[in-house]
Amino acid sequence: MAVRNRPLTGKASRDGRKVIAQAQSSRRSGWLWLAAGVVVAAPIVAIVVISIVKSPATRAPETESASLQKPPATVAVGADTMPPWPAPADAKAAVAAAGLPMLGSEGAVEHIHAHLDVLLDGKPVPVPRDVGIDTDTRRGTISPLHTHDETGVIHVESPVKRQFSLGEFFSEWQVSLSADNIGALRAGGGKLVRVVVNGTPQTGNPAAITLGPHDEVAVVYGTPQPGETLPSKYDFGEGE
Repeated sequence: MAVRNRPLTGKASRDGRKVIAQAQSSRRSGWLWLAAGVVVAAPIVAIVVISIVKSPATRAPETESASLQKPPATVAVGADTMPPWPAPADAKAAVAAAGLPMLGSEGAVEHIHAHLDVLLDGKPVPVPRDVGIDTDTRRGTISPLHTHDETGVIHVESPVKRQFSLGEFFSEWQVSLSADNIGALRAGGGKLVRVVVNGTPQTGNPAAITLGPHDEVAVVYGTPQPGETLPSKYDFGEGE
């Protein structure tokens, strides 16, 4: 004979309702803990994302580009010493003095070459290699304005399109330059500081001169001589 289910009464009914209420409470607690976990996790995720976005590695290109948006420097800061002038031991500090950044690699947006001759009483003063280059292999950073060798070829390899000045290069070289001096070489007693670009004499502030593709820049100190010949052209290598 089939047994019919009968409704619970008395204590059994109360116990049943208690069990059901506890189960419902447990489910509500579970949902509350889940919601709380989501609320707590959300700011943590946001912090992680912000940290990644603002990490030095991701900020570097933006910072480098931003620091190159300003106009080229029109002063050359450096030592007032006699030549020869070696490349600075602290390239990073010298590049910072020029107002330029150190890059993780050479830029490719602006890529030109110019050539610099420095003459003292008609004799060449060496333009050193590694101006604007940190030769420490652990860092391996480089300015967008630099030299690779002692030929006097100045490389402009920038991540943004921008002009670079003679003053910025001399600041990286840590040699002061003005209309009256090159380092400790000062105008006076018949001796002059002159700058000639592509054979054309320049006037005014030499540090403000900007470098153009295949420019030949001659910075000359001494007494002008009758019939003297100053550099007006440089034979750049293939690909320069």
